[in-house]
Amino acid sequence: MPEPRVGLIAGSGVHRLPRMIPQKQALGMILTGRRVSATEGKELGFVNEVVPEGQALAAAKRWAALILECSPMAIHASKQSVYRSLDEPTLQAAMTTTYPAVKANLDSQDYIEGPRAFAERRKPNWQNK
Repeated sequence: MPEPRVGLIAGSGVHRLPRMIPQKQALGMILTGRRVSATEGKELGFVNEVVPEGQALAAAKRWAALILECSPMAIHASKQSVYRSLDEPTLQAAMTTTYPAVKANLDSQDYIEGPRAFAERRKPNWQNK
């Protein structure tokens, strides 16, 4: 977050980073504008994987392929649950709130297809509906 070095605030990063990593480390980055290496980013928890130079695109494609194996509706519901639950006042509230994408997933054909494919030992045929 180099913005403070040029007189700017780090925008939405000042809200997101302290929710992703310990507050003191987040403040250290936000208030100094210092850069962190990929290795330090992994240690702090906001980098999933560090790969050798020149391998970032291949790694990103591998991650994307893993995501694409999953139900699109379940992925959407999971992301919505994670991000919206951060706005809930307590963990209990987050866990008992039904988010729209979760409801849509529960009512979907994919919700039936996934367990059926698992039981039949085959890859699911996601319909995204």
